[in-house]
Amino acid sequence: MKNKLILALSGNDIFSGGGLHADLATYTVNGLHGFVAVTCLTAMTDKGFEVIPVEEEVFAQQLASLKDISFSAIKIGLLPNLQIAEQALAFVKQHGDIPVVLDPVLVCKENHDLEVSALREEIIKFFPYVSIITPNLAEAQLLTQKEIKTLEDMQAAAKELHDLGAEHVVIKGGNRLSKERAVDVYYDGREFEIMESPVLASNNTGAGCTFASSIASQLLLGKSPLASVQLSKDFVYRAIQRSDQYGVVQYEKSSS
Repeated sequence: MKNKLILALSGNDIFSGGGLHADLATYTVNGLHGFVAVTCLTAMTDKGFEVIPVEEEVFAQQLASLKDISFSAIKIGLLPNLQIAEQALAFVKQHGDIPVVLDPVLVCKENHDLEVSALREEIIKFFPYVSIITPNLAEAQLLTQKEIKTLEDMQAAAKELHDLGAEHVVIKGGNRLSKERAVDVYYDGREFEIMESPVLASNNTGAGCTFASSIASQLLLGKSPLASVQLSKDFVYRAIQRSDQYGVVQYEKSSS
């Protein structure tokens, strides 16, 4: 029988909008008990929004501390470097019997250098061991190394990511294809599901993290992959609708 223990491998957003803050809030709303292994810290400096990886030994100690806990689902967020990603993959391989959602946060590393290339290859290694991946358009472009400008491009990218080993794929289009409609594409290897909702003017900081952690929550609660995605898209839409009611500070940064 499943318990209500769910883990996030994610970063600390200094503005408390995304990362582990969004994950834990989402778990709590769904009546689940959330745990976190922190992959990185962040800071706003003169250089902009910076990601500071935790030390390899510290991350290893966190994972070792959690080795005897019987989680019922895992959500993976920002993996800041190859070393942290390798440790996370080894941990995930030990939990092949539970839902795992991978949100491949790569947009904070859009400079196409050797580090990005190595991290991309490592992220792809996760695909056979996770239930759903949830890249946004920029991340899907980095993973497929192809430009995405149309709905047809999104579908082709989703199929390519599935062919690379991802069982279920959701590409989050946001408002990049249309300023009026937020369009996402779901693909399970057989059929595509196009999901749309109106674009909202409210603060949407952390929406991608919330979406992925909501999917993990719904999978834990017994929903099918497609139903988990559909429920989570609605959940995020309602969260964005209400976000500015709570005095959330709006800001700009270069990560999702």
